Amino acid sequence: MKRVLVVDDEPGLRQSLGLLLTDAGYTVTAEQNGRRALDRATAEPFDLILCDVRMPEMDGLTFVRQYRQRGGSALVIVMSAYGGEDAAIAAMQEGAYDYLPKPFRPDEVVLTLRKAEERERLREEVAGLKAQLAAGPAERGLVAESGAMRRALALVARVAEHNTTVLITGESGTGKEVIARAIHRASPRATRAFVGINCAAIPEALLESELFGHVRGAFTGASTDKTGLFEAATGGTILLDEIGELPVGLQAKLLRVLQEGEIRRVGDQKTRKVDARVLAATARDLDAEIRAGRFREDLFYRINVVAIELPPLRERHEDIAPLARHFTAQLAQRFGRPLALRDDTIAWLEAQEWPGNVRELENSIERAAVLSGRELLEPREFTDAPRTTHDAPVGTLADLVAATEREAIIEALKRATGNRREAAGSLGVSLRTLFYKIDRYGIS
Repeated sequence: MKRVLVVDDEPGLRQSLGLLLTDAGYTVTAEQNGRRALDRATAEPFDLILCDVRMPEMDGLTFVRQYRQRGGSALVIVMSAYGGEDAAIAAMQEGAYDYLPKPFRPDEVVLTLRKAEERERLREEVAGLKAQLAAGPAERGLVAESGAMRRALALVARVAEHNTTVLITGESGTGKEVIARAIHRASPRATRAFVGINCAAIPEALLESELFGHVRGAFTGASTDKTGLFEAATGGTILLDEIGELPVGLQAKLLRVLQEGEIRRVGDQKTRKVDARVLAATARDLDAEIRAGRFREDLFYRINVVAIELPPLRERHEDIAPLARHFTAQLAQRFGRPLALRDDTIAWLEAQEWPGNVRELENSIERAAVLSGRELLEPREFTDAPRTTHDAPVGTLADLVAATEREAIIEALKRATGNRREAAGSLGVSLRTLFYKIDRYGIS
């Protein structure tokens, strides 16, 4: 639980902030002046400090300066009803992370602290991640022995430092989000937010509000203003996963965001500037979607400035063994026990087709490790993995049910020419359930 120090000479504000932040999951300590707060902040570990500017004995800017001089590392957010931008600039110069003008809404305080936490978490990762991108792939979890994946990772390294829009394509489970996060973490935006959204997992009626936000009263149930994901990603990166599923009406609005760099919340009359780097990912053939009239050609050209194509695992068998060993080593560390693969197990894994790609391989190794309890995994531990041979033993009833369900989903998707909403309707399940099953069975 994160520790927060609140420094303000107003008893009412100290109390209200204490209650608010405690409800938000923080451990809160309060002091009424800067001098006492400085002694406490240097004697005890705090993660975040909320400090007023105008206080008796020691003002907020002096507190920040002396706290930094004493080696204090907590993120300091300065509050004030006076000074405006000048006060904010002065606070930053003294070492504050952010400036919160009074009066403020409760949700503004919590959001500012959350953003500060995210920034600190990312800051700790940045140095290592930037070095990792130039290092061997295994060191950063992007294992690549094949020429195709090495070319993809080389392209990641080249585009990361630029603000270019990138389209990442590949079958389900090939690691599109992993690549997107690698681009973000090696970019100048690495200390800011990475926001991802699956465009197919949210009902169409809610998707616009999720992306662009809404104002109070925009529709039934909109009791407060809501910040959309583009605003939340300002200064950072937004990943539009499964962009091929984006409704045509929203495609036009997304195109305006990419062209103008501004959004309009649902129900609002004014536009708002945003600065989020856009990465898009899809398992669909967007050229075919354009021909079918389901995807705008002008939007395609906007997102396809640089394309990174991730090949399926069946086309890069040389990556299976290093990936399997990498995942096994990760699990050994996570479980706190020895774990390894026999040579014949590696050979067996390399003989499979892995229609669910890297995700399916990883899940199969984890399932085998959990269910077997062994330190050395044998081929027979992978009873649920896909087979390429015809002499494999008949599985359990659960295996047969799963195989039948998987085939039914594939057939429904074929009949619907890939339209997942239509396939879900024909199967009599919700879209969310269908996505869970597609992910579970590694259906591309």
